[in-house]
Amino acid sequence: MTPTTHDTHGPGRTAPGRGRTTAGRSWRLRLGGHQPIGMLFVSPYVLYLAAIFVYPLGFAVWMSFHDYFFAAPGVSVDRPFVGLENYTTVLTDPAVWRSFLNIAVFLVINVPLTVVGSLVLASALNKKLPFRSFFRTAYYIPYITASVAVVGVWIFLFNSNGLVNQALGPLAPDPSWLVNSHLAMPVVAVFVAWKQLGFFVVLYLSALQNVPNELYESAALDGAGRFRTFRSITVPAVRPATLLVLVLATITGANLFTEPYLLTSGGGPDGATTSPVLLMYQRGLQQGHPDEAAAIGVILVVLITAISLVYRRFLERD
Repeated sequence: MTPTTHDTHGPGRTAPGRGRTTAGRSWRLRLGGHQPIGMLFVSPYVLYLAAIFVYPLGFAVWMSFHDYFFAAPGVSVDRPFVGLENYTTVLTDPAVWRSFLNIAVFLVINVPLTVVGSLVLASALNKKLPFRSFFRTAYYIPYITASVAVVGVWIFLFNSNGLVNQALGPLAPDPSWLVNSHLAMPVVAVFVAWKQLGFFVVLYLSALQNVPNELYESAALDGAGRFRTFRSITVPAVRPATLLVLVLATITGANLFTEPYLLTSGGGPDGATTSPVLLMYQRGLQQGHPDEAAAIGVILVVLITAISLVYRRFLERD
């Protein structure tokens, strides 16, 4: 009789070599995907990200934990490790807290205005309208126009003797818009939303191209009005684009620098429009404390990352 061969690994078990092979293949798929040659094609952009973003961020984190200061090129100086001293300094500074409060006010005004305005405009420009190409171009032009030129127009409109105050007459605020500590940041938030609206309109237009027209035809047959169709079809269909717009608008707002620097002469009046990035510039370059500026930057990155994760959790909860 032929002896019976028994499975020494037992039921449901695989040979040790086969298990290691499967695990190795799984890790290779995670790292390189089904087509590992794709890593070769994306490697230039990965190197670009590492050089432009990853390295500066890592260096900023290192600076924030050291007594760092600028020195002449080629000069070797001691920059000792100070732990959380820089973070303690900036977190106990009222000016830092004021800058984060300013940017919170900015985001509360700018982000909803950007999302709602760009979605409504994109929905309108997605329909068959006379001169539709002209209007699409007109809304995009402010985004590609130099900030200095556009800021000059807004200063002309909102200064004490500007067209806005002349139109309002006795209803004009006193002090005027850009020198009013309560109105300066809302004006900056509206300006940034208006200037960047065209870019986000393009994002929403791209998303609307993927919404099946049959959904709108079915809604029209069922008697749904424009608002109901917009709320029940358009808004859910462009949810991924909304997440992208939210994150990009928040990141752009958190990095606010040019607009308050030009519109309000460097964060005025009395620090009412000073943003964390503008404060980093003042602390790091003008006052010679790059270590404190780096600590502010790291805190800002952590906060914006947390806000972006909240956005994603909220919009992708289904």
